[in-house]
Amino acid sequence: MASILLFNKPFGVICQFSQDGMHPTLADYIPVPEYYPAGRLDTDSEGLLVLTDDGQLQHRITDPKHKLPKTYWVQVEGVPSVSALAQLQQGVKLKDGITLPAQAKLMEEPAGIWPRNPPVRERRLIPTSWLELAIREGKNRQVRRMTAAVGFPTLRLIRYQVGNWTLDNLQPGTWKLA
Repeated sequence: MASILLFNKPFGVICQFSQDGMHPTLADYIPVPEYYPAGRLDTDSEGLLVLTDDGQLQHRITDPKHKLPKTYWVQVEGVPSVSALAQLQQGVKLKDGITLPAQAKLMEEPAGIWPRNPPVRERRLIPTSWLELAIREGKNRQVRRMTAAVGFPTLRLIRYQVGNWTLDNLQPGTWKLA
């Protein structure tokens, strides 16, 4: 029977078990070698990484045909307008095509959010805000490219949810079996 492992990936950790010499890897946090990531988060992103010991399940979780939603908490530079949110909700034109429509809304800073190391840069005259953004595809650095395309660059990106799995009760660098 397939098993699922949930990991709260810290900023700066690379989503592989093999060492690359520059960054910490999953092997530095998860001493269970038979699990493999079902999807990736880039080194600059944080949050939920789903791992499994079942190749078919891994494929089903990552395949866009299955439309498994992924929800992100995104700190952006500035305060997105109603029209910027509408663009995200309708699909954004990127160099590699138009994204599928996303669910996008402003949110308060997530309660109990951990500090990022290193901290996000702050500019005295430019406010930041948080978005909840849910997508059903996974182009390379998609969320970052989407927010930039509508004029609000991503400062911090945390994946909160994949399908029904969430980060709830999972501190950065810790994992649990689901």
